[in-house]
Amino acid sequence: MSLAHTAAEYMLSDALLPDRRGPRLKGLHLELPLDRMVKFIAVGFPLLLMSLAFAQEFSSGPPIRCFSPSNFSIRQAAYVDGSCWDSLIHHEQDELGQNKMKSLWPHKALPPLLALAVVMYLPVLLWQYAAQPALSSDLLFIISELDKSYNRSIRLVQHMLKIRQKSSDPHVFWDELEKARKERYFEFPLLERYLACKQRSHSLVATYLLRNSLLLLFTSAIYLYLGHFHLDVFFQEEFSCSIKTGLLSDETHVPHLITCRLTSLSILQIVSLSSLTIYTLLVPVIIYNLTRLCRWDKRLLSIYEMLPAFDLLSRKMLGCPINDLNVILLFLRANISELNSFSWLRVLCVLKDTTTQKHNIDTVVDFMTLLAGLEPKPKHLTQRCDENP
Repeated sequence: MSLAHTAAEYMLSDALLPDRRGPRLKGLHLELPLDRMVKFIAVGFPLLLMSLAFAQEFSSGPPIRCFSPSNFSIRQAAYVDGSCWDSLIHHEQDELGQNKMKSLWPHKALPPLLALAVVMYLPVLLWQYAAQPALSSDLLFIISELDKSYNRSIRLVQHMLKIRQKSSDPHVFWDELEKARKERYFEFPLLERYLACKQRSHSLVATYLLRNSLLLLFTSAIYLYLGHFHLDVFFQEEFSCSIKTGLLSDETHVPHLITCRLTSLSILQIVSLSSLTIYTLLVPVIIYNLTRLCRWDKRLLSIYEMLPAFDLLSRKMLGCPINDLNVILLFLRANISELNSFSWLRVLCVLKDTTTQKHNIDTVVDFMTLLAGLEPKPKHLTQRCDENP
């Protein structure tokens, strides 16, 4: 018997999780993987296009080339190029002979791209300052309590094993064990009540919904911008520029209009098409992030049902999934590597389904008492109870 108890003690000691010490906040992921991907693409893609525009300018020269009169010097031709690039106004005459002006400013790709990167980073800042502080404290507490609850269950079985060894009358031990189960002495309901309170809180889910809604709103604004401004100048490579302003307005040798060619047209076309494609591909990802709030992650909850006083599923305590608890469960899934108890509980769930006495196993305590040799109740004690009521 002593050899069996020693083996049980070794088994329970190996099942204990090591105590974690030191800062754990650095290892937490406070953004979901898909949200992080959307952030990198939505913010990084405009910056990538800006570097492409810079590279094109250095490799191909100025973004504009004007056909100045032959009597202009090199400096005068350079002035014409700079003036027409600064204005980017196309002059043309309508059917009535009136002068019409058309702005070509979308060809200046750098300022809109920089503004796009800043605007797309605003939802990230909202989440970072409005939600991450509270989320990090919630995750640290819940992860710590989940691991502690598992360790408490193992230590409880170790204590039960020691009591069983010291008990002179096994019948008294079994009676005390049954009484403890009926009175629910093995349960520690602090974590369950805290998670139940999170179902009535909506600050995290409101911030998460606002973040993704802003991303959809800004993406729609990109479509309007591309359709209204870029489509009108998408194929226009040449335009007529007027430099007869200021001191040059009375100069007779300066032509009224000068034809200029936009060598940066390919940059505009690449920016337009690639932006339309990339942000269109991001829309389904953002919508999927929102739809995940409409269902519970019951797989994670079902595994932690093995812990005492963690009956959110079995007691049907889950209501509408649009609350802070569902957001926390999503981030627990993203930080599953920080949950040391998850792998142990998943193994115990698999073993529970394969054992012949799974109807008697509800928690880790039940399963570990079975593995330690404390269950089921011996038959000769049952007969003794029947003979001596």
